[in-house]
Amino acid sequence: MDEAATAAVPVPRGRSRSEHEAPAGGWAGAHPPAMNGRPRGPLPGPRRRCSHKDSAMRLPLMKPDTLTEEQKPLYADMRAGIEKNFKGFATIDGDGALLGPWNPWLHEPQFGGPIWELTKALSFSTSLPKPVREIAILVTGAHFHSAYEIYAHVIAAEQRGLADDTLATIVAGQRPGDLPRDQAIAYDIASALVNGGVLPALSYKQAVEAFGQHGAAELIYLVGLYCMVSVTLNGFDVPVPEAERR
Repeated sequence: MDEAATAAVPVPRGRSRSEHEAPAGGWAGAHPPAMNGRPRGPLPGPRRRCSHKDSAMRLPLMKPDTLTEEQKPLYADMRAGIEKNFKGFATIDGDGALLGPWNPWLHEPQFGGPIWELTKALSFSTSLPKPVREIAILVTGAHFHSAYEIYAHVIAAEQRGLADDTLATIVAGQRPGDLPRDQAIAYDIASALVNGGVLPALSYKQAVEAFGQHGAAELIYLVGLYCMVSVTLNGFDVPVPEAERR
């Protein structure tokens, strides 16, 4: 979710619209779009993919004209944040309904509102380098086999210049051997946290040395946020959306 698309769902640079669309069954166990012209390996996660109109979705998408008075301000704030800060993957459909984790959050403003506030705090004006953030987010999404999370952040990571082999290895649940030091620290922090237990003292020390006390805290909270995002997506069985067709 670090970056997403507006209603028209733009296609990332250098990629045709047909390449951007997920195959039937989603990208779990299939080959997602090639990066830089080269095919990427299989991605883990649920195999279901459906249209956003699919009646099998656990929570129906909410058009703006169907919202309650409690939902309207949250919708407006989330949509504004999405359109300004999240670009490259599908987040808003042609009817104005929010996709991904934003739809479940909108259904329950009492819970979704505070989660969105945390998302804003950890997504806008952050101190961590963007590739470092994407490494941590993808490690978390891959751990939970969260299909939408992987779909979105493979694209976001590609935009940040991360290498094909690096992304394929992380999504497969493995640690790339050639990560720069700051990205390697992010990988180790995220991997340790999602696998449970106390973060090793050495990993914490390395994070503080690399990113400062504030940056280390931001990294830890970022992993926690994307655990919440992944659980939201999995709990409500949020599918990878079909790309909008011309």
